[in-house]
Amino acid sequence: MIGNDVVDLDLAGRQSNWRRKGYLDKIFTPDEQHYILQAPDPDTVVWTLWTRKEAVYKIIRQQNGIRGFYPLRIATTHFENGTVCFDNQLFYTQTEVTATSIHTIALLIPTFDQVITLPLHQELFKIDEVPYVILDDKKHAVSKSHHGRFERVVGCRLSVVG
Repeated sequence: MIGNDVVDLDLAGRQSNWRRKGYLDKIFTPDEQHYILQAPDPDTVVWTLWTRKEAVYKIIRQQNGIRGFYPLRIATTHFENGTVCFDNQLFYTQTEVTATSIHTIALLIPTFDQVITLPLHQELFKIDEVPYVILDDKKHAVSKSHHGRFERVVGCRLSVVG
């Protein structure tokens, strides 16, 4: 399974005031908050950690259908390598930061060399809320994310469903 999330930094800057009282407490663990507040560029760190949580959330939804708002249960455990934990399960993330967006991909196994970016017009299907595409006559799990001006659809060559 694969998850991804993208943030349009211009839109996030206009719509989200992460500096307002209580915001960080609702979204980030004490360790994450410390990391954010010590960073030379806290805005980039906030949205990097946010995209990690959202990308992992998409995998959790695919795995067990748990819906809800529980960002404190999804915590970055190693900031530099992007390891994230949810209820003692590890996830691996890879993040691309540009001047205009932040995009994170999450996997259960760190096989980022197998990740493929799909065209936005690619036809998507779903089985039990797990999105997939058909490539080479096989169903491959994918993840779709969009925010503002950006949209990403990614899949994993090793992630075959059904």
